[in-house]
Amino acid sequence: MSEKFDIPFKSDTVPAMLELGTRLRFRCHKGISCFNACCKQADITLTPYDIIRLKDRLGKSSTDFLREHTVPFQMDREGLPGVKLKTTDEGACLFVTEEGCSVYGDRPTSCRYYPLGHMSMLATGSKSEETHYFLVKEDHCKGHEEAQEQTIAEYLKDQETAQFDEMNHEWLTLMLKRRSMGPTVGRPPEATLQMFFMCSFDMDRFRRFVLSDNFRNTYDLEESIYQTFEKEDLSLMQFGVRFMKQAFFGERTIPEREGAWDTRLKEREEVWEARRQAEITRQQQAEDDKYKDA
Repeated sequence: MSEKFDIPFKSDTVPAMLELGTRLRFRCHKGISCFNACCKQADITLTPYDIIRLKDRLGKSSTDFLREHTVPFQMDREGLPGVKLKTTDEGACLFVTEEGCSVYGDRPTSCRYYPLGHMSMLATGSKSEETHYFLVKEDHCKGHEEAQEQTIAEYLKDQETAQFDEMNHEWLTLMLKRRSMGPTVGRPPEATLQMFFMCSFDMDRFRRFVLSDNFRNTYDLEESIYQTFEKEDLSLMQFGVRFMKQAFFGERTIPEREGAWDTRLKEREEVWEARRQAEITRQQQAEDDKYKDA
């Protein structure tokens, strides 16, 4: 048995698996009759690295980029949050122009792979995944009728996917591991889902969380590491994966300060008790007001 995680295409049908040496006949260019057609029917799932590239390209914070250029969706039945590029009401990508993609140099991973999808498969008991590719053929696309032919490896090199694959790998592996564990009992708590969203996609909010006094008092990290997180999105993104491994899977990837857990538990108990007392006071006041009115 094996589990799979595929970006960006989802299907219940298992497609024909292709390898890097498989020859691909495809070419997209401005002179083709369907130029921009795929961008006008966009369904683009974004990875954390995609968001960093795009928000830097536009000179926006991650929070602003998410609000202005993405829409949320559920990546699985348990409500794990993901994001897709926002489109027009007709389904067109907001970055498409008559001349092509306005952010072409920083276009998302799935745009670079098109017309290929890729699928990572993790066999039960295996520690490493296998990656396979499959061909996506859409009726509107005439690129498959072009004469140009090359291997999948050559095509991906031309599309400059290597850096994206490297940056996406740890996060996609985390998703694959989560899926391979099978369904959990019920939907994860809302706080857990919000934490996942922040660690994966909103680097500016995650940075404030990591640089907070509460975080520093909990985790034993060198000050130089915090200085790096303050300046570098990529280091912070990679740390986010480590943090999720610890928070969601119990892997001790980040050292905690001695006694930090006990302190955190005590603080939570104090908060819970304060809330309980506040609720008792509220109910008593409501009773007093009821009899006063009577």
